[in-house]
Amino acid sequence: MTEIYSLATLWLGLALLATLVSIWLRIATAMSEIIVGTVAQLIIGVVIGATALGTDQSWIRFLASTGAVVLTFLAGAELDPQVMRREWKQATIVGLVAFAAPFLGCAAVARYLIGWSSDASWLAGIALSTTSVAVVYAVMLEFGFNRTEYGKVVLAACFINDLATVLTLGLKFSPFGIKTLIFAGGSTVAFVILPWLVPRFFARYGGRPSELEAKLLLLVMFGLGALALWAGSEPVLPAYMLGMILAGTVGRDHSLVRRLRTLTFGLLTPFYFIRAGSFVSVSALGTGFGVLCLLLGAKMVTKFVGVFPTTRAFKAPFKEAMYTTLLMSTGLTFGSISALFGLTHGIIDQKQYSYLIAAVIGSAIVPTLIANAFFLPRHLLPDRTEEGAAATANVLTAENRG
Repeated sequence: MTEIYSLATLWLGLALLATLVSIWLRIATAMSEIIVGTVAQLIIGVVIGATALGTDQSWIRFLASTGAVVLTFLAGAELDPQVMRREWKQATIVGLVAFAAPFLGCAAVARYLIGWSSDASWLAGIALSTTSVAVVYAVMLEFGFNRTEYGKVVLAACFINDLATVLTLGLKFSPFGIKTLIFAGGSTVAFVILPWLVPRFFARYGGRPSELEAKLLLLVMFGLGALALWAGSEPVLPAYMLGMILAGTVGRDHSLVRRLRTLTFGLLTPFYFIRAGSFVSVSALGTGFGVLCLLLGAKMVTKFVGVFPTTRAFKAPFKEAMYTTLLMSTGLTFGSISALFGLTHGIIDQKQYSYLIAAVIGSAIVPTLIANAFFLPRHLLPDRTEEGAAATANVLTAENRG
């Protein structure tokens, strides 16, 4: 237990440092955590040893995975059903274009400019086609865009993008079997029952200090996550779907969402983002910097070619279109999952994996820094005064219920 507590102290110390860095540099906390993870792995690896950070310890992997799952659930819960019904066409088209352009473009770059095999090139296209819901949601939450119609449409487009990525990975490299059908059937049953069950369960037993609501949601997320892993999928996918179908219940309970955010951002997501940053191999980047630049550049250019004119076609002003394009250029969760899938199934080798994972993590940092530095649509930011008044009203409501 001494080793676990010592490692936990180190990781939370890094998380605190990353938060301070984000405040000093005025960047999103998720970005600073990724950067701190990269630097920490480099320094600690040189001074103490490559395994000193403990990124492969089971409890750290569990906390990191849970952070991605709950964060993705919260992102789904932020989707306003009314906005989705009203803006489904824009979200769907932007999301599909954001997938197709980098999928085809990055695969072509890997095949014809870098010289990878056909399967490795298609895998690269899949890994670089993603948009990171975790990063986009963290940035939206940081600035308050998650409460705006603009932010909700962008999050919906991110979901469409990543859903296309997951389906393509499965169709191309992982044939569907009986486990996939059981996972799909079980998830469908849960998604049909829960919108009816959850609000009634909360109304009868909720509003107590025991945090029954959070326990029920975590129970369902872990159950669906276990079923997804058993079927060869990823737990973040059913978590996002769960958040979407419960948006009308959980998303409107601001007190519950705030408590889940405290758990997620205070404990869980630092492990996820710092661990993601620690996977960047600085030595591999030094020897293959040109390959990394080609892959990262291909993703950003193809995203721009696809997303920017599409958003402009939907009458988005220049700054909003650029901001949307850059956020849709980010990648992390499904990109790293796809790269790891390729490595474990022999589609790519260790060197190709290092290039891909570095490009994926680089895409989580570079577009976000550019977006927030030069194209932040400040006119869309919610009124902080109204936010404070709403928060006070929620607290009073919670106290009255208690």
